[in-house]
Amino acid sequence: MAAKIKKGDLVEVVRGRTSDPKKMQARNDRREAEGFEPLAPGDKGKQGRVIKVFPSEGTVLVEGVNLKTRHVRPGASGDQGGIISSEAPISIAKIALVDPSTGKPVRVGFREDVIERDGKKKTVRVRVARGGSRRGITPGKELDA
Repeated sequence: MAAKIKKGDLVEVVRGRTSDPKKMQARNDRREAEGFEPLAPGDKGKQGRVIKVFPSEGTVLVEGVNLKTRHVRPGASGDQGGIISSEAPISIAKIALVDPSTGKPVRVGFREDVIERDGKKKTVRVRVARGGSRRGITPGKELDA
């Protein structure tokens, strides 16, 4: 799975708590009626670039997604303290690659192409979009942009 996601790819969070205001309001009204506290918005639907991939853990670091806050004390060397917000890793299963032309998340497959360099033939795996013709995504289109 980690082979499908590379550093610099544009991805979208497809699973998790939503950040859609209408759906959030309905969910929090229902929770309030049941006597629970309202939930904060999540990251579902947010897009960002991959900063780093951790294949052994099956997680990625995406800019602007899964932000965690940390309270830091001023250091002895003159470092300024305060509240620092930084990205935390998110599971690869919760994100999907985004087609650069349509801006929609796509499923990814691989196609093997044989190329010739310096008289030698080499087989190269190319990431391509799978399915999604109903959403305006052409299957078999290369995703390396």
